[in-house]
Order: sequence, then C-alpha cells, then structure tokens
Amino acid sequence: MPRKLTAAVFVSLDGVMQAPGGPTEDPTGGFRFGGWTAPFDDESGQRFMAPLFEGEHDLLLGRRTYDIFAGYWPYHQDVPVGAAFQRVNKFVATHADRPLEWENSHRLKGELPEAVARLKASEGRDVQIWGSSTLYPPLLAAGLIDQMTLIIHPVLLGNGKRVFGGGEEGRAAPPGSYRLTRHAVSDTGVIGASYEPAGEVRTGSVGPEGEPSKAELRRREAIKEGSW
Repeated sequence: MPRKLTAAVFVSLDGVMQAPGGPTEDPTGGFRFGGWTAPFDDESGQRFMAPLFEGEHDLLLGRRTYDIFAGYWPYHQDVPVGAAFQRVNKFVATHADRPLEWENSHRLKGELPEAVARLKASEGRDVQIWGSSTLYPPLLAAGLIDQMTLIIHPVLLGNGKRVFGGGEEGRAAPPGSYRLTRHAVSDTGVIGASYEPAGEVRTGSVGPEGEPSKAELRRREAIKEGSW
C-alpha cells in the first residue's frame, strides 16, 4: 500500500512560515521575528495539534529544517515528540555533501519529485513534512502531497520564507482547489485547518445574472485596450 504524504506548517496571515519556533531558528534574509508562534501557544491549540503526532510517521525535511531539528530533538527525548522523531526515518532533500549525523537519517537520491514519488511507493510508515519551505511548490505541482494542515496565526510578518513559494524561493505553488477536512480555532485566535486536493480551480460569477451595463461594457473595453 503506498505511503501517504502529509504536511503541517505554522503560517502567518500573510503566508510566512520562517522560524516559528525561536529567535535563533532561521535568521536568513535578515528575518527578525523568529519565535512568532510562542505568544499564541495554549492548551486549546495543542488539542488541535495532538492528532498530527498520533501513531508514528517518517519525516521528509529540507536540509535547513533537518539541521534545526537535528540540533534540538535528539536532546529532548524526554518528551513524546522527541522520542518519536528519534526512532523514525528522516528523509532529507539536499544536494549538500555534509553528513547526516542524526540517527536514522537518509539522503534522498535524484530530483525531488521523482525521489519523493519513489519514497511514497515504497513500503513503510506514512510520511510527514514539517517546515521545509522549498518542498511545497514542486511537490504540489507533482500532486504528491495528500493532505496539508495549516496552523494560521493572527500576525503579519511582512518578509520571509513563504509556504506556497515566492520570496526567497522565487517559485510559486500551482493553482488548485482544496477540500477542508478538519478545522478548529484556539482561544488565542490560531486557526488550524486541514485540506486535501480537490481538483482544478473552479470559477464563476457572483451576483445576479443578466446583460452587462453600459458602464461594465466600457470597463471591459478599457481592459482590452490596456487603459484600465
């Protein structure tokens, strides 16, 4: 049976996902708001998060997120998340030659979409992505992510790495529709929402149908002329 690939990401209202966990986590690009999730952490939000850690999942990580995790979780095995992350396989998307010293770590071989497709087709646990901003656009374009959970915080961060591309990565995720499968709102205003792919983007008109007004026809003509 193919493995399922899910993703979970902390994100701001303007789509930034960089350095949610602490001030020193990822200051690249001059990012100065590391640790922006901490003021919103509470028990009600943790209840939404808990099912994400149920069972055991192998991890798929970009190199920088791997380095962040490897510098923290092996030294915090006294909590369930740290112990689980230590046991499972860590698959790392990287072209760097630096060794992967964390126990049960594996370098993905080949180009990213093809390597992840092979991983999903292999025997083993389901796989989770945490963080790893560079993975989303190519994996979404290849249709390889089965579910995304966004943990949306009520804060605007301006610049920073974005979950759906742009910014430092320069690549945008492809258009598509998604179906909401689970959601909750914490007491601090954090929205947790899980989505599954639901095909192409659907469009239509909002409002009553009928013949366009003369003002609307003039507007459309201005669009064609490039003067709108």
